[in-house]
Amino acid sequence: MRETELILAVDDTPANLDAISETLTDAGYEVAIATDGERALKQLQYTLPSLILLDVMMPGIDGFETCRRLKAAAATKDIPVIFMTALSDPTDKIQGFKLGAVDYITKPFEETEVLARVNTHIKLRNLSKGLKERVAQRTAELAAALEQIEHSQLQLIQSEKMSALGNLVAGVAHEINNPVGFIYGNIKELHLAIEEIVEHLRLYQKQFPNPGTDIESHAADIDLEYLLKDAQKMLSSMEIGCDRLRDISNSLRTFSRADTAVKVSANIHDGIDSTLMILQHRLKAQAERPAIQVIKNYGDIPPVKCYLGQLNQVFMNAIANAIDALEDANHGRNYCEIKAHPNTIVVSTNLSADQQKITIKIKDNGKGMSEEVKTRIFDHLFTTKPVGKGTGLGLSIGRQIIEELHGGIFTCVSVLGEGTEFTIELPVA
Repeated sequence: MRETELILAVDDTPANLDAISETLTDAGYEVAIATDGERALKQLQYTLPSLILLDVMMPGIDGFETCRRLKAAAATKDIPVIFMTALSDPTDKIQGFKLGAVDYITKPFEETEVLARVNTHIKLRNLSKGLKERVAQRTAELAAALEQIEHSQLQLIQSEKMSALGNLVAGVAHEINNPVGFIYGNIKELHLAIEEIVEHLRLYQKQFPNPGTDIESHAADIDLEYLLKDAQKMLSSMEIGCDRLRDISNSLRTFSRADTAVKVSANIHDGIDSTLMILQHRLKAQAERPAIQVIKNYGDIPPVKCYLGQLNQVFMNAIANAIDALEDANHGRNYCEIKAHPNTIVVSTNLSADQQKITIKIKDNGKGMSEEVKTRIFDHLFTTKPVGKGTGLGLSIGRQIIEELHGGIFTCVSVLGEGTEFTIELPVA
């Protein structure tokens, strides 16, 4: 059984209202009445009808003005209006249609005509309403499907990116390790060999204090004593260089740990340190600016069960964004100005009071973001960088890694002219 449709009849003549009410009620409609435009508008504040029958000639505001106000209000603009009038001037009818009326009924009323027109426009309204609902439903379904596609795309991109990055970085680390291990081992042996050669040379000098003019001349030409001291220094420098290469290799291996099958207990500080090591080439001093100062405020935090390789990717994106922001903020500043107010990135970690979560904060003193940019930075494919410089995927993938894979929270606070701070919260268990 269909819901009873409500019709609002507006006419300043009681006899007309009685006739309309009787006709519509007998046809199964519910009828509300009003004797002028102002009363009709007040009634509509409480109940919205399916259709309005509106007299044109009324005291106070006439039917045309009443219709204009109905169509201007969001709540009533879609309610069909049928004018009731004895006017036969086509100009009046044209004005009514321009105001938004759907039809005219001529006085005196013909019962069958009234019912036919009312039934037709009620059906049209219901068809239109049903169509709008179907369009809205379909639109919602399409939006949900699009969101799911974007979500799946992010997961696919993330999976492929981590796989490719992990293989690349692990391969590079392996290739570095082999020659470094060979060089490092030989430096140790060369140290011992040179020490023994020097010791043997000293015995010669002691045994033969007067080696002859040629040997003394050659020793002076090559500055023998200096060479003996400098050889040890060169070997020590080479050893330090090998240690540095080993640190880089270890950082690459730590960074590339994908662990996609299961979470592992990991030291978050190792992940951050490996990321900073890889980004060292961007942090060190450049011709146009001093080095970016990295301040580590590490708290006493426990190991966290996580996908460390994927967390490292989030750290990489956040720190790289901080470096980009600092470089943007340096435009228009010279070397001395930057040195006086240095670029800084502060990385802080701490454990919550209830020991249930850890917080990682990455803060820069760059130029910050506008409110509009700040509300969109985690959006899929959104980037403020020039074409070819950014994909708009880093932070959206980062939020997915933190919030969906780890059950954490990834947020950003930024003040224009002061800087930006990314906050990552991770559950310990």
